Amino acid sequence: MQRYKVTLMYDGTAFAGFQRQPNKRTVEGVLTAVVNKIAKQPDPAIVVYGSGRTDAGVHALAQVVHFDLPFEIPAANMHRALNSMLPLDMEVAKVDLAAPDFHARYDVSGKRYMYRMDLGEFRNPFKRNYTGHWKFPVDVLKIQTALGDLIGEHDFTSFVASGAQTRTFVRTIYEATCRLDEVNDELVFEFYGNGFMYNQIRIMVGVLIEIGSGTRPVHDILRLYRVKDRKQAIRTAPAAGLYLKHVYYMGEDPEHPTKLPPHQR
Repeated sequence: MQRYKVTLMYDGTAFAGFQRQPNKRTVEGVLTAVVNKIAKQPDPAIVVYGSGRTDAGVHALAQVVHFDLPFEIPAANMHRALNSMLPLDMEVAKVDLAAPDFHARYDVSGKRYMYRMDLGEFRNPFKRNYTGHWKFPVDVLKIQTALGDLIGEHDFTSFVASGAQTRTFVRTIYEATCRLDEVNDELVFEFYGNGFMYNQIRIMVGVLIEIGSGTRPVHDILRLYRVKDRKQAIRTAPAAGLYLKHVYYMGEDPEHPTKLPPHQR
C-alpha cells in the first residue's frame, strides 16, 4: 500500500462541512469519490482521513488528508489526476508520498486559522461568503490587548459550542493576532495553537469583537475562563469568515514540535 499526503484548498460555501454525511455534499465525500474513481475501486473502498473537520461554510487554504492506494502512482501524476476530476471549489495544492505510519489527524502538532471580518457599513455582496460582517466602530488596540489573555494553556469551556466531541476543553494557543487591513476595510485575525474545538475560534472572535466595540471589558476573557459558561460568550462569528490556513506536523514547526495528545484530538 502507498500512502499519500494531500494538501487541499476549498471554498466551503457550497459544502455541508468537511466530514462525510449521508445525502449531503461534503469535502470528504467529494474527495473520497474522486480517489476511488482514480483507483477504480467501489466507493468507499479507499477511505480518506483528514487532519480535522471544518464546519459548513468554513474554507481551507491548506487542509491535509491522507489515503492509501494498493498500487503506486507518482505524486505529480496523482496531483494532476485529482485536480482534473475535482469540482471548481476544490483544488489540490500539493501531493506527497508519505511514510506508511503517517496520519493526517494523529500526527498534527498545531493548526493555524485566519478569520476575516468586514467592517463596512453595509454588507458587501461580493464578500458575503468569505468574511464575517461588523458595521459598528471597533477599537483595534483593545482587541490586541485582549488577545494576550488567550496565549498559553487554558480551559476554553466558555468558548466551545454544544456538540463538541472531546474529553477535555483544555487547549494551548501559541499566537493570537489581529490587524486592520485598511485597503479592504477588514479585521484579520490569526490563531495558532495545538488544536481547536467545535466553533471555538468563531466564539473567540465574537468575544473579541464585543471587546473592541466596548460592550465587554478588555480582560473579560479571564473571567470567562473562570465561569466556564458558554451562555456568557453567546456570540458566534459567521462561518464564512473562517479559513484553515495551515496544519503543522512534527518537524515542520521546531518551536512547537509535540503532537496533540490523544484526548485533545
